[in-house]
Amino acid sequence: MTSLLRVSFLLCAAAAVAACGGYTPPATANGSPGKQTATAAAGAKEAKEIFASLCFTCHGNTGHGDGPGAATLNPKPRTFADVTWQDSVTDDHIAKTIVYGGAAVGKSPVMVANPQLKGKSEVVASLVKIVRDFRGK
Repeated sequence: MTSLLRVSFLLCAAAAVAACGGYTPPATANGSPGKQTATAAAGAKEAKEIFASLCFTCHGNTGHGDGPGAATLNPKPRTFADVTWQDSVTDDHIAKTIVYGGAAVGKSPVMVANPQLKGKSEVVASLVKIVRDFRGK
């Protein structure tokens, strides 16, 4: 019985780690990079809507951290155009920040979590792409 409890505990712990773990980019229809699937296209559309309604408030439409809510924030929002910052972070780091908030990655807790995006890997991947597309602009 003790062995069964240990195995059950380990399986539950592994599931919890997987559920709270990093971000997994979505695969295309054939499992390799290439043509976007319908699900990915829907995710991209939803990501654009989320950025326009939530993210722009602090990060601005151009990703320079100059949105209408940025003036009152300390520290100021991240400037996505910063090439040095872009080179210093992985897509997983950006995704974790989006879903779990700044405090989850050792940054400002002012960057709010978006738990409604857990399990929406296509949307999160598209938000990461939006952030990446501001690089050097």
